[in-house]
Amino acid sequence: MSNQNPINTQGNTQGAASTPELTVIGADTRIKGEMFFEKSARILGHFEGKITAQGEVQIGNGANCNAAVEAEQIIVDGSVQGPLFARDRLTLTKNAQVQGDLTAGTLVVSEGASFVGHCNVGPRAQEMTGQSNQSQQTNTAPVTAEPKSNITTQLDLTPPWAQESNSSVA
Repeated sequence: MSNQNPINTQGNTQGAASTPELTVIGADTRIKGEMFFEKSARILGHFEGKITAQGEVQIGNGANCNAAVEAEQIIVDGSVQGPLFARDRLTLTKNAQVQGDLTAGTLVVSEGASFVGHCNVGPRAQEMTGQSNQSQQTNTAPVTAEPKSNITTQLDLTPPWAQESNSSVA
């Protein structure tokens, strides 16, 4: 990453556009609420609520977000509990721990990443899920899995060949 000064000394603004602006939420910071970034953000601390960005959102290693996150691109290298909506690319690094539904144009998952939830990926994922900038989920409670034991106790999952042999033995 470059430490170029975003101020262009030649008087035009073309040089400033090549260096993206990035807001950093430090590792010692805890925030609860709703954040909107016109550019990009890197979360290194703890956040609970909703994050919306026009650019990229980076969830750093050691960060913990209990949040709905919507951005052009999302990179997860920490822990997220909540839905992630990347209009372009969603990347889960080897340190990522995600519990929540994912919607992205492109999904990149590194070996070692942990993910529990549903995926909607591809160019039509947004329209197929009915999500948009205005209709993104606002519920930021942690995603909890429904107990699956209730389903299996209500259904007889014994294969037909095993049922026939059990009835002939009895």
